[in-house]
Amino acid sequence: MPTPPPNREPEDPEPEDRALSPYTGWTRAHWEARADRLLLAVRPYASPGLGLVDLPGPRPSWSGTRSDGLEGYARTFLLAALRTAAHGDDPHRHLDRYAAGLAAGTEKPGTDGPDSWPRMAGTRQAVVESASVALALRLTRTRLWDHLDDDVRRRAVDWLLPALEPSPVDNNWWLFGLTVAGFLQDAGIETDRAAATVVRSLDRIEDWYLGDGWYSDGDNRAFDHYNAWALHFYPVLHAHLAGDRALLDRYGPRLRAHLDDYVHLFDTNGAPLPYGRSLTYRFAAAAAPWLGALTGHTPLGPGATRRLASGALRHFLDRGATDENGLLTLGWHGPYEPVLQSYSGPGSPYWASKGFLGLLLPADHPVWTAAEEPLPAERADTVRAFGPTGLLVQTTAADGLVRLHNHGSNHVGDGADPGYSRHAYSTRTGPTTAPDPADNHFALLGPDGTATARGPAEPLGTGPGLAASAHRPLPGVRVLSATLAHGRAEVRAHLVLGAQEGTPVRQTGWTTGARGPVSQLHPVHGYHPDLALLPTGATLQGPGPTRTPALHGTTRGPAALFVALASLTAEPDPAPVTALAHVQVTGPHTLTVTWQNGTTARLDLAALAPLDAPDPEDP
Repeated sequence: MPTPPPNREPEDPEPEDRALSPYTGWTRAHWEARADRLLLAVRPYASPGLGLVDLPGPRPSWSGTRSDGLEGYARTFLLAALRTAAHGDDPHRHLDRYAAGLAAGTEKPGTDGPDSWPRMAGTRQAVVESASVALALRLTRTRLWDHLDDDVRRRAVDWLLPALEPSPVDNNWWLFGLTVAGFLQDAGIETDRAAATVVRSLDRIEDWYLGDGWYSDGDNRAFDHYNAWALHFYPVLHAHLAGDRALLDRYGPRLRAHLDDYVHLFDTNGAPLPYGRSLTYRFAAAAAPWLGALTGHTPLGPGATRRLASGALRHFLDRGATDENGLLTLGWHGPYEPVLQSYSGPGSPYWASKGFLGLLLPADHPVWTAAEEPLPAERADTVRAFGPTGLLVQTTAADGLVRLHNHGSNHVGDGADPGYSRHAYSTRTGPTTAPDPADNHFALLGPDGTATARGPAEPLGTGPGLAASAHRPLPGVRVLSATLAHGRAEVRAHLVLGAQEGTPVRQTGWTTGARGPVSQLHPVHGYHPDLALLPTGATLQGPGPTRTPALHGTTRGPAALFVALASLTAEPDPAPVTALAHVQVTGPHTLTVTWQNGTTARLDLAALAPLDAPDPEDP
């Protein structure tokens, strides 16, 4: 194996090309240069034999530092593979280093040597990282794997084989075994066992496919970026790499349907919507659009695909996603610990490597040569329901903002997770992380002012400009909620059932800072006329101080209706939201909205669900 070269900085990328890329200025050369910079930045943190990449960070993951070192190796190896797989150009000899690391990492598995990788039997996270290792080996098989010593290949296979067992986690983790199996099939190793793993894995995720391009990530109604960077990514890419036309004919149209929705989740400033978990993977959100272009299963033109992906990559790199040493930090723009999960370690952000999938497309592909095209968020106002998810997306062309209204997605039934439990999210505001005050939240307040959590959202359906759900914040209490949206205006309605007479309630709006977009919240029915501005701190969009608008009211009778108008806009000097919609409450649970353009919408909350539905917690 050749001696790895010393570190050196990559050459400056090409100057911006505003003729080819009028929105972002970036070309393929910029992507290659950024990949090289990310890879060169991690080199000083490699173990002596290059088998681990031990990156600095605020804390280790729950899997421990050895697992975190494997994660650093595996995820940056995937980036190196994407950087080099489509052509022979590897000016920094990235693959030599990862080949050496593969040999060192599998030398004494399970020992305390300076390079050895943890075994999957004792470290569950190793199953996740096996997928990145296997995919990188698959993409570079003729350039790397085929030139390794037989003993290194044997040890690597021994380390990979446990991934073919049933998944230890019943969600997208099934696809890690699929990915390992795909590599082994290509390499002609344990092909029957690998084929069985492919079938078993795909059969399991089939149980979670709900139609219109959307999977639930397990038995939990979790709809987030994992649809794009896992549940579509692995099956479609496997089918493409295997040349399996039958599989691609099944999963490709699903990807296309998903992208038809997914493209609406990107702001004109490049930001993907910060909603759900694992947000520190950042521009991994660009993986699915690239995959659509790679396989031909996309509703997007080649210029729109590159505009979306380059916009996402620039959004983060231009806003401090890398530190002074060029390392991706644990956070969103810069470091931001509240966005992390317990499984997040210093190497976790490098799953953003998936966002470089477009480098598998050759330089003369239209995705690199076509002029950039505008995104939906900058072409027209949109209010769009996403199939079976209970999600309603609202975009405005005047400012390029994207807002998501959540009436049906949960994380394993956890009503307190700020990444899932809010009624609304946007590309330019971040969910508050403290339990109170929570942004975009409707709560009942206890005698001490404590706010209830939302509880798992039960979807009640979507319609034109409408999404609705129910939740149970307290035993015996049910809240029916609905959002109607038009332009930048939102009507937020809640019908509280079964609460004690005179129970205080609170509706909060969008949390913003002094230099952010403008948040408006206006009482229509059931609330006191005074608007409160509650002080809040930093969000993932930046440091505080921020303020969260809030309305207060009290319940009256067994069914109490509360209605408010809300708006979030980056337009200069925006008109008050009351100029955009007129709301007339026509009954104890009905209302009619007349929008600024004269169109109307009628809402009957009682028609969405029985008002006397039993509480499943009651005996």
